Amino acid sequence: MTRRALLVQPAFPIPPKSKNHKDFLPIGLLKLGAWYKSRGWDVKLVYGNTLELNFIPNHILVTSLFTYWSEYVVDSARYYKGLFPKAKLYVGGIYASLLPDDCKKRTGADEVQVGVHPQAEKYEADYSLLDEKLDYQILHTSRGCFRRCSFCYTWKIEPEFKGLCSIRDKIHKNRVVFYDNNLLYNPCVKDLLSEMAEMRVNGKPVHYESQSGFDGRLLVKDSEIALLLKAARFENPRIAWDHGLRDAPHIKKQIALLVHAGYKAKEIYVFMLYNWRMPFKELEQKRRLCWQWGVQIADCRFRPYTQLYDHFDSRVSQTSKDYFIHSRWTDAEVKSFRRNIRRQNICVRMGFSYYHPALERKTHPDRQTAFELLGQPRAVVDATLDEVWHPESKHSSMREMPTSKEAQTQPSSGDMKYQLPMSAGSRPRKPLSSERIRLDSLQSHIPR
Repeated sequence: MTRRALLVQPAFPIPPKSKNHKDFLPIGLLKLGAWYKSRGWDVKLVYGNTLELNFIPNHILVTSLFTYWSEYVVDSARYYKGLFPKAKLYVGGIYASLLPDDCKKRTGADEVQVGVHPQAEKYEADYSLLDEKLDYQILHTSRGCFRRCSFCYTWKIEPEFKGLCSIRDKIHKNRVVFYDNNLLYNPCVKDLLSEMAEMRVNGKPVHYESQSGFDGRLLVKDSEIALLLKAARFENPRIAWDHGLRDAPHIKKQIALLVHAGYKAKEIYVFMLYNWRMPFKELEQKRRLCWQWGVQIADCRFRPYTQLYDHFDSRVSQTSKDYFIHSRWTDAEVKSFRRNIRRQNICVRMGFSYYHPALERKTHPDRQTAFELLGQPRAVVDATLDEVWHPESKHSSMREMPTSKEAQTQPSSGDMKYQLPMSAGSRPRKPLSSERIRLDSLQSHIPR
């Protein structure tokens, strides 16, 4: 009798419009599916708690994402174990790897997989398990990261850096998204980038993106890498500004290297960690510098890996009982900063000199006036319109209700970068980018 494996991605609250979450795929589960199939098992992938399931499994494999979404993991694990009490239950992923004892206790798992599953890691993801046909694929050129940042837990899950020197035979799509934790640290990175530049699929060039961004310090160490990234058609380059203002000259130099290589400043993103040790005032200074440099910001809200819930809601005032608020931050500051980032990014992308709700709402009564005033002196704009927001200005943390558009984009734009902890969601969306844990590794942690 053929044995069956049920792969479960809980109904994580991935926001539908989040740029950095839009490319999430449960790669770990897809690799596990390929491994199980290679051994003759029937495999099925489900999302959330499915009521009608004509599939009785021998193994149930539940993936976990960030520790602060643990409640979704517990809910799905208990749900499917209740439906199929005779099946063996496995749980893996970020939460399972960082807090295995808590995971085992709360889910009732027969086994908790810590770290990357060694057998499944040898297989390519089986995209046939998905409901939809994708025009991209997820790859790794490496696992692990040599850095030991205090806010990041990648090294706990992938303690050893391992890299490939060729991925030519792994590329099958014209769009590839890398889930590497530190892609540029690979000793073979120049050879890999040259290889990528030459790749064609169906006669067309392949385009690439690194969801977790690039280690900017390694760009500075060897400036040729920026040129190779551009030649290889890497899009939306991201670097990180994790620390204080003292690093501003270094960040500016990293941006300059990417611009020299051929990227437009507005195509570049700077990961910025907030709700952490640096206060709101200093983060606002960093934000204004990014405005001067013409780059966008991927804001990453910090949560410690011991945080087991996150009920953040940008529409209302909250306390630390709802979500993690650092002792140096307030709820108002957290929400003001992420709102400022969103408005500034719109200005950078669109070339606006100021932000006003009318610029993004077609039915706003001041829409025509707002566009006509773009490029006009600030005094004229302020005298004509209410609700004007200027990126170059200092902004306080006074509580301000978000616009209807802003209220729809709940999570921070860069929450995938860090599992501070750091992302899954309902259905898989297209690939791209808090604790610096990069998605997949974090998912191929399940059973044998």
